Amino acid sequence: MSSRAVPTDFSILVDELIARFGVSLDAVILYGSCLRSQDAADGVVDFYVVVDDYSRAYPEHLLRHLNAWLAPNVFYLEASDQEKKFRAKYAVVSMADFEQGTRDWFHPYLWARFAQPTRLMHVRDDATRHRIHHALAHAVVTFLGSSIPSLGSCTVTAEEIWTKGLSLTYGAELRTERETRAHQLTQLNLEDYTRLTAQALPMLMEKMEAMQDGTYRCLADEAEQQRSLRNWRLRRWQGRVLSVLRLTKAAFTFRDCVSYAAWKIERHTGVHVEITPMLRRHPVLWGYKILWQLLRKGVLR
Repeated sequence: MSSRAVPTDFSILVDELIARFGVSLDAVILYGSCLRSQDAADGVVDFYVVVDDYSRAYPEHLLRHLNAWLAPNVFYLEASDQEKKFRAKYAVVSMADFEQGTRDWFHPYLWARFAQPTRLMHVRDDATRHRIHHALAHAVVTFLGSSIPSLGSCTVTAEEIWTKGLSLTYGAELRTERETRAHQLTQLNLEDYTRLTAQALPMLMEKMEAMQDGTYRCLADEAEQQRSLRNWRLRRWQGRVLSVLRLTKAAFTFRDCVSYAAWKIERHTGVHVEITPMLRRHPVLWGYKILWQLLRKGVLR
């Protein structure tokens, strides 16, 4: 999936990232809503920038330490081509953190994102390409291995597995998307998810088995199901803490993060967030107040 072609407009933003990170750059990965729409002008494009080392990626010591302490750092980018203007946000992560996050992290922040469709837009060399592909494969196995036991002992389709898994991972972060979003995303990429489930099966033989009619029998007993559900409750609380910390960090790395956050909330929920002078002047302090209000209203889940 990661090798499929995308419209050339995305390359304008990728070229800016290549110029920005130079010799430290290992790979640029495209994901998110603009990938699904195949339109680089449709909102803000999402990229992950994988670097070999934080010390080579940043001249600023603070950014190095922030990225190492809680990956990723998130930044904003604009690029123009004649009369077109393209916007992107990009998250920076080291290759070591990328590999560990798609394989070993308890929280699904990385493996949930990279189990979903992506495009590898730039890669340093063939050895790096192999490492990225290997990490993407691990993300799928980790996603399925963490989601399937929560279903208990039952027979399900690949669609039901992915819908349940995406719903659980969305619940582990502060998200603006509606509860039906997991089902919509599964429907959009059902062919890919069906194929990925079949390909991952040899790594998941203890958790499920394939049936002749194309469905899967989940093998978790009641104790395993309850343990899985407890883990997801822990991920949900962990995700709230990590989301607040990452949002706080973004106030120092993401240019005009207040306007972006307000735009995204309104885009996904229809709820307008007024950007007051005080909010713009003190985005962290007043942002916590807005965040609490949105949580109480159920705008963020």
